Amino acid sequence: MAVARGGDGDGVAGGDGGPLHERESEIRSARQAVRALTGPGGTGHGELLVYTGAAGLGKTAVLTEVRREARRAGCTVLFARGGERQRHEPFRVVRQLVRPVLTALAGEERARVFGPWEDIVGPAVGLQPPGGQLDPQGVRDGLDFVLTGLVQRRSPVAVIVDDLHWADPESLAWLASFAVGARELPVLLVLACRDEFPDDALALQRGLVGRADRRHELRPLRPASVARLVRAALGAGAEDAFCRHVWAVTAGNPYETTALLREVAGQRLDPIEESASQLRELAAGTRGMTLRHWLDRIGPTAVRFAWAASMLGTDIRPDLAAVICAQGPETAAESVRELRRHGVLVATAGGRLEFVHPLIATSVYRSMPAATRTGMHGVAAVETENAGLGLLTASRHLLETLPEGDPAIVAKLRQAAREHLAIGAPEAAQRCLRRAISEPPAAPDRAEVLYELGCSALLTDPATTVNQLRLALADPYGLSPERRIDAIFRLAQALAHSNRLGDAAAVCADEAARTPPGPGRLRLEVAHFMFAAFQSEDPDGPGRSRRLAEFDRMLATVGLAFSDLAAGGGTSPEEAVFEHTGLAHAVAVLRCWDLTLRGADREEAIALADSALPGGRLPRSLGWTNTVWGFELPGILGISYLYADRVDRAEELFTEAVRAYEVAGWSGGHLGFAYLLTGMLRFRCGALADAEDYLRRALRIAERIGPGVPLHWDAVGALAETLAARGRVPEALELAREHAFGPPYPTVMVLPDAPTLYGRLLLARGDTAGATAALTAAGEALDARGWRNTVWAPWLGHLARAIAPDQPDRARDLAEEAVRRARATGTDSAIGSTLRLCAAVHEGPRAADLLTQAVRHLERSPARYEHALALVDLGESLGPAPAARTTLARGLELAAHCGAEALATRAGILLQTVATG
Repeated sequence: MAVARGGDGDGVAGGDGGPLHERESEIRSARQAVRALTGPGGTGHGELLVYTGAAGLGKTAVLTEVRREARRAGCTVLFARGGERQRHEPFRVVRQLVRPVLTALAGEERARVFGPWEDIVGPAVGLQPPGGQLDPQGVRDGLDFVLTGLVQRRSPVAVIVDDLHWADPESLAWLASFAVGARELPVLLVLACRDEFPDDALALQRGLVGRADRRHELRPLRPASVARLVRAALGAGAEDAFCRHVWAVTAGNPYETTALLREVAGQRLDPIEESASQLRELAAGTRGMTLRHWLDRIGPTAVRFAWAASMLGTDIRPDLAAVICAQGPETAAESVRELRRHGVLVATAGGRLEFVHPLIATSVYRSMPAATRTGMHGVAAVETENAGLGLLTASRHLLETLPEGDPAIVAKLRQAAREHLAIGAPEAAQRCLRRAISEPPAAPDRAEVLYELGCSALLTDPATTVNQLRLALADPYGLSPERRIDAIFRLAQALAHSNRLGDAAAVCADEAARTPPGPGRLRLEVAHFMFAAFQSEDPDGPGRSRRLAEFDRMLATVGLAFSDLAAGGGTSPEEAVFEHTGLAHAVAVLRCWDLTLRGADREEAIALADSALPGGRLPRSLGWTNTVWGFELPGILGISYLYADRVDRAEELFTEAVRAYEVAGWSGGHLGFAYLLTGMLRFRCGALADAEDYLRRALRIAERIGPGVPLHWDAVGALAETLAARGRVPEALELAREHAFGPPYPTVMVLPDAPTLYGRLLLARGDTAGATAALTAAGEALDARGWRNTVWAPWLGHLARAIAPDQPDRARDLAEEAVRRARATGTDSAIGSTLRLCAAVHEGPRAADLLTQAVRHLERSPARYEHALALVDLGESLGPAPAARTTLARGLELAAHCGAEALATRAGILLQTVATG
């Protein structure tokens, strides 16, 4: 008897089992994709090829043929298979794909492939020990870089993944993002899956399948193909009626057909019509495959080995399976022989084993009694770690054990969570920590585990952070004083990132009131001022500014006694000095920011900013990746320098931010914020094309995070302002409409001020009444808060423009008030910009005089776009005067240099008009 075989034992055949039945179109499509990638007349670019279908329809057999086709065409083939039992091993599919080829790299080639990403990608793919916590998006970006480098050196490449529905979430998320750009590379991406993705992966599934260039849904075999399988297995004499019944009871499923034929052969049933009545019962037995089925078929000893193998999933180590099921070498070898003889396991390269088909592995695993399964998972957790596979692998077995209040299990789960975080897998860390809580930990440790769970979600799920940290803080045993302070601060951060700044400030203030005097209390008070400073509305803004100044003076007076205050909490004098210095730097930044928003003298603000930068560099306490204060403080420090025309300092800080986050692999909101700041800097300096590029990068990251986050508002506003400056006003308006940039506004302040920018956009659209109302409301709110900065929120000048046709006198009063406020800062760009807007509501010699002053201030500032605007406006106001031509020529040159196309066109037309006079 010759049972038809396929790449996965599904009966479709192929390989050494003859041609694939009814899969010609699927294989032909793959050959076409390979030829398009590698052939002389091909594009040289890859495609996304997806095979879908129910279990047993032959997806693996088709992929086996695709792998052969790719290899024959000279492709480097990267292959991986998802595993039902291994979905909780982060980056497992990625490791299967890339680890073999990366391991083979050496020296200069390895360095070029990894580039700056080795410390980020290395731990994720298991090539170096994990370090600190990584941002998941950073790991995905690093993998993109490494794969691109591999493709450049090993092209063409075929990336083939079987059983994608069982891929770990981390690998699936990367594949979904990599597929977007893979078309631009010489990479063929081939995926096979069932429609059985978990709920949290459905969006990724839809994205991948919907993006496919070629998609094939495998169908059951027709009766004629099933008849050929029957006769290949049972002999050419099989009767037609018997063959039709085989097709009917298996519904043409190739795997079920093969399994049924194996049973028929084992029962020595004649393939004649009279035997057909027994087929349905036999087929039901092969589908159910209960414990009794397996015991009857392979015996209890082999069953235990099969159970252990099913726990290990794919790429099974026989020695490890033997230890788990407590079989010695000889007994285990006999079990393997028996399982191979019965078509349960098959040997693979390197002495490993695989189940002939995933359905068999599932059946074996589910046939275990619950108590046996739980116990064997416990043994597997221990033996997997003993075998050197580490907690990243062993922890998935711990998740399947029953809680017993074992402190050792809690400790292992907590360590596994730390290792998961260190490779950029926070969801896996959270699974371990939730399981640790259910163990449960000893009562004094419960709050610590809750704290760790909350912190693990800070970068990805602020809501979870809020919930778990609140539980940790409310725990009867509580946290240590130092840990409690840190938990409060992280809770406030999570609230702030969820657009709940008022709650963030209140949490810090309430805890500070309960905390004894000392460094912890001072840190909470500073945090309270910090989160309050970012609120868009504050009923006591001026009062809070006064209290911040008083707090700064108080902090200076306690400096000498700080070591005494810290000593009560067990802090060394050196640590106390460092803490005090860090607090002093933080308060200096907050006071600088407060003065900047209030429109105070720039020299006073810069002096405070400089005091926070000893030696001209960010101190460790204010570092971009430092978790003591977060990225907000160095961010507002750089913006303060930017608004004070110290773009040199701002550029140093923002360049350092981009570099720090890229090196650390923090490619989420942190890097998006750094891109935003860099874009704002480029806009301020008149490099509008560069500004647009950075702001679009920031917006892409914000969209990945989700709508409504502060970065989203900032990026949309700054990009709309930049597009308008480049003369693309309709595009700016459409961007604002698409992203709902308008009321209601978030509780966090937006850069630039959202209500002011919204009013400016309404004015650009021609809605003068709407612009007047919006700018008036913006001004009232800002004045009540005491914020008078004319760079961040130039509402006065634009409101003057809006009302000038109907209320010229009031418009001039408003514009001149804007100039007075700008002069109070002493900042040339602020003064020049307000003078230019003031000129817009005047006429004749007065307008020309204001513009002449504006040009004089702006040419001393870094604001080149504003300078170009003022030059063109001045040239136009001069009319036919000889100086107009020179002024317009300068404005045209500067506008073109800035990338302000519409302004350059306007200047050119005016210049031509003057020249032809």
